[in-house]
Amino acid sequence: MSWILMVIFGLVAVFAAIGTVQTLKQKDLLGLVFNFGTLVVFGGFTVATLITQGYPPGL
Repeated sequence: MSWILMVIFGLVAVFAAIGTVQTLKQKDLLGLVFNFGTLVVFGGFTVATLITQGYPPGL
């Protein structure tokens, strides 16, 4: 079941990366801080889940 969590966290990290690039273009500092923070946190959760559970996840 942890692979579902990994997929959701990965999607959030991808959307945060897209948002970070868009806020860089708009020079919006507050949006950049929140998007980059989201990218770091959810990207870290995704990588940690990949490391502990492996891919493809074991049963």
